[in-house]
Amino acid sequence: MSISRLINRNVVAERGRTSMRLEPELWDALSEICEREDQDIGALVRQVEAGGHTGGRTSAIRVFILNYFRVAATEHGHAGAGHGPILRSRMGEYVRSAA
Repeated sequence: MSISRLINRNVVAERGRTSMRLEPELWDALSEICEREDQDIGALVRQVEAGGHTGGRTSAIRVFILNYFRVAATEHGHAGAGHGPILRSRMGEYVRSAA
């Protein structure tokens, strides 16, 4: 039996208090976005819900996080962070750290 890495947290969404289960990395990313955008998590979740994503709330949040950082991931930003092509020898590191 494997133990889930998902973390359950309560947020105040459009229809009141609810819970969401996300990976720890996504909770960290969501907190970072809230800090950058000067919003609390509840306000951000309500804003994402208002966008009309056809999946569930958690799916909408995952897609929002991905798109938020994709927009920020310009070539200039990658160069500044030292990113570049992922070499085959380093690919295993990225896969293992995501597991």
